[in-house]
Amino acid sequence: MRVLPIGLIVLGLFTGVTYGESQLPRVYTHWESFHTSDGLPSDKVFCVAVDRDRVWAGTDGGLACYEDGSWKSYTTEDGLTHNAVLSVAVDPATRDVWAGTMGGLTHLSAGRLKRFTQFNSGLPNDVVFGVAVENQNVWVATTVGEGRYRVREDCWDMYTPENSPQHEPWGYSVDYHDGKVWAALWGGGVLEFDVETEQWKDYLDPDGEMEIDLFRDDGIIHVITTAVSYRDGILWAATYFGLSSYDGHSWRGYMDHDTGLASNFINFIKARNRVGWACTDKGLSAVHYDTNRWVTYAPREDPMDYQGPWTARIFEEGELIETVPLEDGLANNFVLGVDFQGDDVWVATSKGVSHGSLSAGGERGHD
Repeated sequence: MRVLPIGLIVLGLFTGVTYGESQLPRVYTHWESFHTSDGLPSDKVFCVAVDRDRVWAGTDGGLACYEDGSWKSYTTEDGLTHNAVLSVAVDPATRDVWAGTMGGLTHLSAGRLKRFTQFNSGLPNDVVFGVAVENQNVWVATTVGEGRYRVREDCWDMYTPENSPQHEPWGYSVDYHDGKVWAALWGGGVLEFDVETEQWKDYLDPDGEMEIDLFRDDGIIHVITTAVSYRDGILWAATYFGLSSYDGHSWRGYMDHDTGLASNFINFIKARNRVGWACTDKGLSAVHYDTNRWVTYAPREDPMDYQGPWTARIFEEGELIETVPLEDGLANNFVLGVDFQGDDVWVATSKGVSHGSLSAGGERGHD
């Protein structure tokens, strides 16, 4: 545990800034959670997506929207393709919502829902694990490959091992940023699609080992990838065996035994600027690419005792330097999704939605 220099302590007395507050990732000390008792259609939440002053949550009981302090739900009775909503993406230009479900893709626009299935459209498969908006196109990750829906032309492109370098077609997530679409494949590593050239590129684990990471930092840590996120020139790839990052030149691997990562079992990853947020089965971890500073939110003692006391643990270069007790923790340690709203963070867990803020009450301003 590090002892703070007297200069920092004095500075904090005069400025009111506590240690770690101005450093990235910052420490969120105020948490609130939402459950079915608050209006969610189900406590099992697969994903969250922020749309300015709205927050969308995909649950196994329907799609929910949090706005003006209350939740509104959409189910199959309203036109949703399936009540189990695995992924959600919002079009930043139109604010239309695209929901990937266990039974197809749903488009929500101006209160009207349109259904896409493998039987009434070119959707590759009805199980849509991931969805992303790319300009006027919508991408999906399904169990048989990736698909691109050209909204203006109302037509589909399908990508499988036959027309793209997919070693396994099982897609877990898709992401779009800065002219490139990224896909995470279960057993197939990561795919990169250049929108301008329409060319694919694959990223695999060079050592080819499935049981261990034989050579550290030689490439992606494992080919069983669950999510990808590309921001500020950094690619983040989540796997069930650890986390990887790539700056276009060098790879880095992160594991729970020598970093601040809560667990190697990572369900989802999302980056904001140069900070990657990893959603694991034992808590939520955030790491800054440049400083290797970590903040991990997890139960204080038993990592599975989500009803017990929680802490925010701060690591620098793999060393635990501070533990911050939290009055309230996340709804559950099994974290499945994360997104950002202004300075706030929203988290999907297997027992509800959690909202973290830097101060009591939080700020729910626009990004």
